[in-house]
Amino acid sequence: MTRAEDTAEPQPVDQTGEERQPTVRRRPPRGAGLLTTMLGAFCLTAALLLPLVVAPRLALLPAKFHYTWTLLDPHATYLDTAHWQTRENVEVKQTVSTRGTPVPGAPGLVAVATTIDTHGPLGAIGFLEYQRVVDRASGRIVDCCGTSGAGSGARTGLWPPGTAEAAFAFHDPETHAAPVMRLDGIEDRDGLTVHRYRQEIPPTRVPGSVRDVPAAALGLDRKGTVRAERWVEAVRVYWVEPSSGQVVDLAEQRRETLRALDSDHERLLLDADLEAVPSQVGRARHLADTQVRLLRAVQEWGPLVLGVCGAVLVASGMLLARRAARATS
Repeated sequence: MTRAEDTAEPQPVDQTGEERQPTVRRRPPRGAGLLTTMLGAFCLTAALLLPLVVAPRLALLPAKFHYTWTLLDPHATYLDTAHWQTRENVEVKQTVSTRGTPVPGAPGLVAVATTIDTHGPLGAIGFLEYQRVVDRASGRIVDCCGTSGAGSGARTGLWPPGTAEAAFAFHDPETHAAPVMRLDGIEDRDGLTVHRYRQEIPPTRVPGSVRDVPAAALGLDRKGTVRAERWVEAVRVYWVEPSSGQVVDLAEQRRETLRALDSDHERLLLDADLEAVPSQVGRARHLADTQVRLLRAVQEWGPLVLGVCGAVLVASGMLLARRAARATS
C-alpha cells in the first residue's frame, strides 16, 4: 500500500455499500436579497403613488373627448315652418354632440364645443351651437380664452368623477339662464347605482330669437307678418354614476312656442318627450362600470395589494441579505 493510499480518509458508505456524496449547502446569491428588497420598495412606492398621484388625475374630466347622444320621441308634435303646418304623431330626433379639446397653457381647463341638432321627418326643427371653457376638476364654466363667459360658475352637462352634490346651478345655453339641477333620487341600473338629477326650466324667452312670422300662422286675422320670439320650457333628467361621473342616461320633456311681441297670440313649435336610444344607454352603463372598477383599483385594493406585497418582499430581501452575509463570513 502506498503512502497516499495509507493516509486517505475513508468515504461514508450507505447501507447498499455505495459511497455517499458529501452534502453541499447552497449559498443564496449575493444579489438576491438586494434585488428582492428593491422590488419590495418599488411596490411600496407604487402603493403610495396610486392614491396620492394617480387617483387625483383620474378624478378630472378628460382633456380630450367626444360624446354623442341621440334622443328620440316617436310621437312628437312640431310646427313645419316651411309650410306653417302642425305635424302630429311624428318622430323627432335630437342629436347632442359634445367635443372637448385641451386649452393651451392651461392643463386644468378643457374647451368644450356642443351642437344640438333637432330634426323631424321633413327637415330641421332647430339647431344650436355653442362653446364653453370648463374647469376639469369641478365641471363648472369659467370665463377664459375668448369665450363669452355666459353662465360662469354654473355646471355643464359634464360630471367630473366623484361628483355627488345635491343641488347646483346648471347652465342652459338657449335661455342663458342657470336653473338649479337637483338630486331627485337614487336608482339601480342593472346592478349599477346611479344618481338621478332633475332640472325644471319654466317658460322662458330665448334671447335673439325674434323673427318675422306670418300673421295668419299665429291666428291673427290680418295679412303680412308680425314679430314673434321663441319661448322654451323643459324638464331635463340626467342619470349619473357618481364615482366615475359618467352619464348613463338622459331624457328631456320639451315644449317650444312662438309668441307675438305685440299680442298674446302664440303657436306651438315643438312638443316632445325625448329619451336616449337604448343602445347608447347600454354602452354608457358599460363604460361607467369599467371606470368604477378602475377607480376602485387605484383608490382601494390596488394600494392594499401592492402594500402587502411590498412589505413581504422587503422582509424577504433583508432575510436573504443576512443569510448571504453569514455564508461569506
